Order: sequence, then structure tokens, then C-alpha cells
Amino acid sequence: MPTGTVAAAPPLLRTDWEPAIPVSDDGPLALSAAAAGRSRGLFVAFEGGEGAGKSTQVRLLVEWLTAQGRRARATFEPGGTPAGAAVRAIVLDRAHTGLAPRAEALLYAADRAHHAHAVLRPALEAGEVVVTDRYVDSSLAYQGAGRTLDLADVAAISRWATQGLRPDLTVLLDLPPETGLARARGRAEADRLESESIDFHRRVRDTFRALAAAEPGRYLVLDATRGTGELAADVRERVGALLEVHA
Repeated sequence: MPTGTVAAAPPLLRTDWEPAIPVSDDGPLALSAAAAGRSRGLFVAFEGGEGAGKSTQVRLLVEWLTAQGRRARATFEPGGTPAGAAVRAIVLDRAHTGLAPRAEALLYAADRAHHAHAVLRPALEAGEVVVTDRYVDSSLAYQGAGRTLDLADVAAISRWATQGLRPDLTVLLDLPPETGLARARGRAEADRLESESIDFHRRVRDTFRALAAAEPGRYLVLDATRGTGELAADVRERVGALLEVHA
């Protein structure tokens, strides 16, 4: 385990992706990128609360992969496609503070469905390493725990939207919400989610940690208060090991 890895909190909620609700039979469900039979594609997601440094680590990882001669792609949610940019404008705009939680969850699912169709699957099928800033676990944490929606429902619509496409590795950059929010608000005006209460953000963090505890094989949990270079080195070590397995 790399130095600085954080022991995840014990599971607090039911957070699996496989609720007992029938979803769909129109595609593979609960498959990682590697298990789905793509040629050498690897799918890495970065998760965490506000101000955790996800976008920086995504950029550093893709730069390293490219320098190693790998075909790598950085993307993000919401807004990783032109259509998704319209969804992002809605869900993060403080003018939409009264947006119903279920509507919010469905908007994120719509963004993710198109992102998976237009960006993620084609890149993975082409053998690329795809690195995304946020994916399904953000919906479980933010719309599920943050908005207090039933996590099984959020998991169900997420599985349907993505046809069960799961990351091979999820990197959780974990830090206290007070620290992350101070970072985020120091660089720009708070968006709609950053403006939520501290209790909201504590629920988000607790759920990310619960997800990591439930699936330790899929997660790399790192203390995001550490230095950028140290974190990047730990990420490279884990991704490098996965690339050897999937080569």
C-alpha cells in the first residue's frame, strides 16, 4: 500500500451498483472496461469532494501515460461532451438552486449516458487509457447521500445509463470537506454544489469512503492533503501495475 494511503471508513450505507431492481438487458451490466472485452483499454476514474485536486491528478496521469507512449485521454463529468456541457450549465448554476433532487439525478444520468456512448466506450474499444474526473460514484455520493435519495435507485439509473460500464480503478482523493471547500472557494465563486451545507459535504465524503471500503480492490484511497507530486507518484504506481496486467 503506497505511503499516505487512507484507510477507508467502514460501509455506512448500501452503495452497490447491483440493486434488486430490474434495469435493462440491452448491454453488459456491471462490467469493468477490461472485463468487457475491449482490446487493452483501461478505465480510470478520479473521485472526491470539492477541492480535492482531481483535475490536476487527471492531467498529470495523462501526461505521464503519454510520455510512456500510451494513448491516453482525459475527460470529465458532467460536461465531457458538447451535449453534456448544456447539462453542466444547469446542474452547477446557482440560479437552479430549487432543482428537484430526482431531476438532478436524472440530468447527471443523461450526461453520463451520452458520455459513455460518445467518449468512453469508443476510446476504450480503441485501446486507449481513459481517465475521467468523476463518474458514477459521484452520483451515489452527491445525489444519493447528499440529496438523501435512495442509493439503490441512483445505482439503478446509473447502471442503465452506462450499461454497467465500471472503472478498472477508482482513485479517491480524500480530505475533510472544510479543507476542500476552502480550496475550491479560493479559486472561484462557489457553484451550486459547492454552496451546499457542510453537512451535505460530510455525507458526500462518508459515502465515498463507504464505497471504497466496500470495494477495496477497485479503489485507491489517498490522503488529498498531501503534496501533488506524492499523490501523482502513488497513482502512477497503481496504474502502472494495472497496465502490466492488462497488457
